[in-house]
Amino acid sequence: MTVPKSHPRYVSLKIRDKIVDGVEKGITSLHGLTAHGRGEAFDYLLGEKTMESAKRSIEAAAALLLLAKYPVISVNGNAAALTGKELVQLSKAIPAKLEVNIFHPSKQREIKIKIHLIKNGAKEVLLPQKNCIIEHLDSNRKYVNGGILKADVVFVPLEDGDRTKALVKNGKMVIVVDLNPMSRSAQKATITIVDNIVRAVPLIIKTIRRYKNSDKNKLRNILKGYKNEKMLMETMKIINKNLIKNMPQNFP
Repeated sequence: MTVPKSHPRYVSLKIRDKIVDGVEKGITSLHGLTAHGRGEAFDYLLGEKTMESAKRSIEAAAALLLLAKYPVISVNGNAAALTGKELVQLSKAIPAKLEVNIFHPSKQREIKIKIHLIKNGAKEVLLPQKNCIIEHLDSNRKYVNGGILKADVVFVPLEDGDRTKALVKNGKMVIVVDLNPMSRSAQKATITIVDNIVRAVPLIIKTIRRYKNSDKNKLRNILKGYKNEKMLMETMKIINKNLIKNMPQNFP
């Protein structure tokens, strides 16, 4: 779809095109279109920009990823379609393993996501194995690889709350990117970045590179001063403020 740059929804429509392209390539499920639309609605409420609370969450996420002994980046269809190249760059910057994990079972789609990531520069991409299972989960996402099974920190952008909760129950620290601060993912994660993934991942990469050679005590202090619940509350205040600001003046 050709969208003129003068269109008021230009950026949003171009992002939407990436999801559609992902469906056409077989890396994103049709259900992913609905999930993206839900997130897009929350992005409107955030003013379609990265909030200061999200920037603080990104700093904490970068610190946690750099301190991790075995960090893993979990990639589903929507994340691959929107930020496949950037997730590969992030995996190299940390460094961290890349592992495919999807909700709707499809070995063919898992392989296509792997190929997509390799085309974008990945050297290794792990796929779920039936003999690797995380506890406290019944969906297809219970199947993992040695990466997530072994990981102490897992970055799970655009994934469901059941899996986030299960990973935490399995003793892992979890970083999520979710535009809905009220979602189960946002509420259960160790660190929640309430932002559009296309804005958040490049900022995480930039922050990782900035802190790469920092003293570990500095990184620990960043985490020590971070409170996820506080960031979620600040985001909710911004959403409420934007709702009131954009409410029609003659609204009852």
